[in-house]
Amino acid sequence: MLQTVGEWIWWDRLWLPGNLSWSALEDKEGRVYAKVSHLYASLPCALCLLVVRYLFERYFATPLANFWGIRDKIRLPAEQNPILEKYFCSQTRVPSQADVWSLCKKTGWPERRVQVWFRRRRNQERPGLRKRFSEASWRCAFYLFAFFGGILALYDKPWVYNLREVWAGFPKQSLLPSQYWYYMLEMGFYLSLVFSLTFDVKRKDFKEQVVHHVATLTLLSFSWISNFVRIGTLVMVVHDSSDILLEGAKVFNYATWQQTSNGMFVVFAVVFMVTRLIVFPFWLIHCTWVYPLELYPAFFGYYFFNVMLLVLQLLHLYWAALILRMVYKFIFTQYIFATMTLKLHCYSGPIS
Repeated sequence: MLQTVGEWIWWDRLWLPGNLSWSALEDKEGRVYAKVSHLYASLPCALCLLVVRYLFERYFATPLANFWGIRDKIRLPAEQNPILEKYFCSQTRVPSQADVWSLCKKTGWPERRVQVWFRRRRNQERPGLRKRFSEASWRCAFYLFAFFGGILALYDKPWVYNLREVWAGFPKQSLLPSQYWYYMLEMGFYLSLVFSLTFDVKRKDFKEQVVHHVATLTLLSFSWISNFVRIGTLVMVVHDSSDILLEGAKVFNYATWQQTSNGMFVVFAVVFMVTRLIVFPFWLIHCTWVYPLELYPAFFGYYFFNVMLLVLQLLHLYWAALILRMVYKFIFTQYIFATMTLKLHCYSGPIS
């Protein structure tokens, strides 16, 4: 039974175009091809990155936070109350009005005291500023390293300048050492993010982040198995370029370098819109959607790969809407502040 299922899963027509079979991608004559077994290396890579992250946050991010004077806010702890603690852990962190009244009867506390208890109890579990700073610093450092590593691996490749070269000789495209290490590094990083979801800062877009990590790992794994390695490396570089600026803006924001943070966020917004809403759909997705059909008829792998790219594009649109809203609030706030300052200045002028 398992053998039959395995044969069906690895059926050549699902993964490869035309009448090609897996035997066509066996290593020979000095040519090396991507294999499923290579993906196992992403697990130890993820574990190594977790260790590197721990060392980075402890011996670099923490001293840097001390140097910049980043401190956690002092929060008043919630009073000891077994009834409310049990309800908080087993029921909900934000009780309704009816629940508050019920808890008032059980504890003998007034309504205001119960509400204050839940607010303080929620605050106890919120991550401190130093933890946010450490995580943003780590992600910024990794994206910076990965982006320039990707540039070094790709700058002299012909398919960077002519996207039709992405499919030249596909799928019989020999694997390069730089491609191997670039892939394992990126897969290890996103796998480490999945492992650390339970103790990382939970963001407002937590669910979208989980979908993004799963979609990214699925896309990278599938592109590796099907030898879509060239387009995979281009997708990774495009994504890393804006992520550096986002995490850098967070780092400077936590360090209260507000003008630097604001400027970096504006640059991030521009880079994000260009790379994720223009380059990614109109160059890379167009490259995977149109050019392969000039060489082979559509097959399952072709549809699957493009669907996963479209999932990423939908996430890009969602985040683009959030970014535009933040930019609007930032510009609107700055405008109001400048207007009020000008009015105050004009008003105080005659008096002085």
